[in-house]
Amino acid sequence: MARDLPDTTPKNPRHVAIIMDGNGRWAQERGRPRLFGHHAGARRVREIVSACPDLGVKYLTIFAFSTENWKRTQTEVAGLMKLFRRYITREAQDLFRTGVRVRFIGDRVRLDEKLVRMMDELELLTAGNDTCHLTIALNYGGRDELTRAAKRLAYEIECGRLTHKEVDAETLARFLDTHVLPDPDLVIRTSGEARISNFLLWQSAYSEYEFIDTLWPDFTKDIFAEVVQSYATRDRRFGAVKV
Repeated sequence: MARDLPDTTPKNPRHVAIIMDGNGRWAQERGRPRLFGHHAGARRVREIVSACPDLGVKYLTIFAFSTENWKRTQTEVAGLMKLFRRYITREAQDLFRTGVRVRFIGDRVRLDEKLVRMMDELELLTAGNDTCHLTIALNYGGRDELTRAAKRLAYEIECGRLTHKEVDAETLARFLDTHVLPDPDLVIRTSGEARISNFLLWQSAYSEYEFIDTLWPDFTKDIFAEVVQSYATRDRRFGAVKV
């Protein structure tokens, strides 16, 4: 699939990716355990997804659990996995009814079989939807994704289905988890941290970034609308010079 540089005409972003940071701090500020913040953050996801169609956002990708998050306490990791199962159970029918197509990216090998089965079922249930495309990055890391893509590409060469001369940026992109998605126009990170944390490293090469201080559970649809609409004021040249 060709990945030409996006149209530079000012408009709201078609694809927004969000690093949802700050759940734990939000809970701790209220004297509650970190998982309380994760549950509040999950409820916020529903609001942001529902706001996308009116803002012209066709694709929304959210960073739910990174390959590095396994380093957290066993209690928090187990609680997060339970939360993911609960989210799918509670939201599946509403996502289907409202026309949201759900995809998951990341390495599923380390996830438990029940959760993977639920992910597969949700993807199948919503496969015909097109109002909004929600991609959930679960056990995802940009370097891990590129490593897995390189291994698959090497295997294709080893099997004789590709030659090294055929390998270019477009070829490699076909082996990424996101190969059916357009690259993100805008990447938002909440909670005041100004780093990308191994998220969509390849895909965000020309993305605009917005780092905001708001903790994720406080990230309302009004704040989202303000950030999305401010994107249209940016001068995006993609390495070119306007004359």
